[in-house]
This record gives sequence, C-alpha cells and structure tokens, in this order.
Amino acid sequence: MVAHRCGGALAPENSLAGLEIAARLGCSAVEFDVMLSRDAVPVLMHDETLERTAGLPGRVPDLEGGELAAVDIGRLHHPAFAGECIPRLDTALERCRWLGLAANVEIKPADDLDEVTARAVIAVVTQCAERDRPAILFSSFSRKALEQVALALPAIPRALLAERYDADILACARALGCGAVHLEATSLRASDVAAAHAAGLWLRAYTVNQVDLACRLVEWGVDGLFSDRPDRLLRLDALSAG
Repeated sequence: MVAHRCGGALAPENSLAGLEIAARLGCSAVEFDVMLSRDAVPVLMHDETLERTAGLPGRVPDLEGGELAAVDIGRLHHPAFAGECIPRLDTALERCRWLGLAANVEIKPADDLDEVTARAVIAVVTQCAERDRPAILFSSFSRKALEQVALALPAIPRALLAERYDADILACARALGCGAVHLEATSLRASDVAAAHAAGLWLRAYTVNQVDLACRLVEWGVDGLFSDRPDRLLRLDALSAG
C-alpha cells in the first residue's frame, strides 16, 4: 500500500505532515511529486501553480526555493494544518528514512525541463550515502527524465507512468530499463495485468480509493496500489489477514 502524494486525502498533499500520518497508519511506502524552483531546488509539488494547494497566485518554476519553503499549503486543506509548508526533496527523504518509509519519487518536470529536473533530483539523491536514505523508486511520465536516472543511478528501480495501458507502454518501459509500469486504475483490465507480467514488468495502479476496486485489482494480481485513502485499504488488508 502506497500513500499517494504522501498522506493522500488525510493531510496536505506532498507534505511532511502527510509522511507522519502515513507512517502512523502503517503504510510501508509513500509517493510524492518533485518539481524544480527557479533556482533549481527540488521541492515536493504536483501542480505548476500554487492556486489549488495554497490558494495563492504564482508558479513554482518562477519562484525561488526559499520563497516556496515559506508557502503555507496546510491551511487550505484544514486549519489544523496551518503552517505546513512546501518541503524540499532532501528534507522529505530524510524524514522518510527516519519514519521507515520507502519513497516513490515521481519526477514531475515543469516547462519541459525534463532533463534539468531529473539531474537536480539525481544530485540530491547521490548526496545522501546509501545507508542514509530510504529505499527509493523513481517514476515519471517523462521518458527523458527516466533516461537520465537510468544513466546516473541504474541500481535504483524505475517505473514508467501512463494514463492507460497499451502494448507500446510495455515496450517503452522495457527499453528504458524500468521494472514496472504505473497505470490509472479504472481503465485497467485483467488482461493488461497479465500482459505486463508476461513482459517481465510489475504493474501498480493509481489512484485507488474504493474498497471494491482495490479488491478487484488485487484479484487480478496487481503488484501495488496508490491510494488517497490508505486508512480504508489498510483496514481491508487487516480484516483479510484476520
């Protein structure tokens, strides 16, 4: 079970508070998005703009890392999270290690800065000794970004993101040296899961918030689920185990 955007719907997305909640719930892994500030600081952010998460004008690639670090993304989610600000990638990785969480780092370039964003992420990860960083999986919709991490950090596993299954996605993932594809859950069929496995790839599904959908995907052999409501699905796991 992977908590989508750190804590899913239970905390401000892509926040340190989300990491804490995911760990308390018993998640073993989290997923978060990484984008670059104007001065090439990798920060946790999904959108290119601040409007949805902070209710503010401004674009992430137009602001300095220090400016982004002061942006409150908590208050808009719920007043209880007021003061929760945009974290840097290095801070998030350190917190994951401390909490015992594996990290799915989704490289999310803005402004077509695919290679630049990937290289900045690579620099942060390589600055951490292997013993001082959490287990990491890189993922991206950007094939150029995945090419960069494959060249620089080939030992760290990678996954190609796509909205829908097709045979070309599997071929591309294999060409990039990826071990998995991450696909949108509601478009999947049992035959897609079987085809990915036949190609030697794991298949994980996003974003799964309904118990019935989760059960169906698990029956088909999906290798992992990303959820905004890990509390619901973890409870399902516990009941099944009992």
